[in-house]
Amino acid sequence: MNIADERQIRHGSICLLAFENKKITDLSKVEGLLSELATFGYYCDKISRIAFDSSVEITRAVKEGTENYENVIVYCPSRMGQTFKDFVSYLLGAQFDISDVLNSAGTTVFLLYSDRNGKLQTADIKDVLDKKYGVSYDSTVIRLVGAPVKKLDEAVRAVRSMFPDGSVLINVTDSFEDYRIEIVYSSKTPKMAIDGAVRELVRRLNDYIYALEDISLAEQLYRLLKLRRMKIAVAESFTGGGVGKRLVEVGGISEVYYEGLNTYSNQSKMQRLGVKELTLNQQGAVSAETAYQMAEGLLKTGTCEVAISTTGIAGPKSDNTLKPVGLAYIGIGVESDIAVYKFNFDGDRERITNAGINHALFLAYKSLK
Repeated sequence: MNIADERQIRHGSICLLAFENKKITDLSKVEGLLSELATFGYYCDKISRIAFDSSVEITRAVKEGTENYENVIVYCPSRMGQTFKDFVSYLLGAQFDISDVLNSAGTTVFLLYSDRNGKLQTADIKDVLDKKYGVSYDSTVIRLVGAPVKKLDEAVRAVRSMFPDGSVLINVTDSFEDYRIEIVYSSKTPKMAIDGAVRELVRRLNDYIYALEDISLAEQLYRLLKLRRMKIAVAESFTGGGVGKRLVEVGGISEVYYEGLNTYSNQSKMQRLGVKELTLNQQGAVSAETAYQMAEGLLKTGTCEVAISTTGIAGPKSDNTLKPVGLAYIGIGVESDIAVYKFNFDGDRERITNAGINHALFLAYKSLK
């Protein structure tokens, strides 16, 4: 889910020309570029994706961009850089400077490379545009997990209504129920107004917030574990080691991470965690009782103070118990206390698994907070 602000902070039109091999398409790079520009308060009025083996399309796109937009971003492989420089310079009667920026009478052209770092980065584009239009932008970010879509939408709309002139934008992105709310504002916006917007979002969504800064959920949990001087261990079934993977992506995690077990089979749950055979036979592997005993087995070793356990049905089909796809139980143990949470996740296997990972990390964070 993306709740993009339909309003735009208007300071000159921008056209993005993305030249790529249509047979090998990586949309994530273009999406990442657009996201970075939005963070700086700049939005593309037009986005064109052109096959770089079509000279006719390349010529048409460049001419259209430079004739109709104040700013053009050319996003291409580095091997095409000099060709574009020569063509655009000829077209506009101006030259690119050493930072790969061309300024003509009516248009500024930026040259970004899609396959490696060039002289120009998106932050440099921001600096040029800020200077060109006499304004700069900043942003503040709120991170949260599991907020109901309706509640999240109402909170965002309420804050947007505080700025009817569009001087402040609120954008929301969703990564498997891990939401990122970004407030984009100009340097002319009073700090009190931004503080008021943040307070309103916190008031409405406090139960789901894990950070008032742009930080990952795993890193925030790491910080809290380090502060509490606690070690964590993980036992996973349907998340398949995903919780542990997220944790070990954080630098310095060895200070707080003891172990991660991928106990997928019933036999593994019994042998490695002490889950009772009777529990598995009567309640099933996907049950609150199994999740509890998985977390309990980790804590009983005495090697950790915090435990996460996950068990569920990620799909695409249910198991022989006829329990529904998306059913999941997450156990969180802190010292001697263990709580189990039940979920019914929607979506395909990827979404169910990743939503489970995010909720497991968030519940551990909340339990320590």
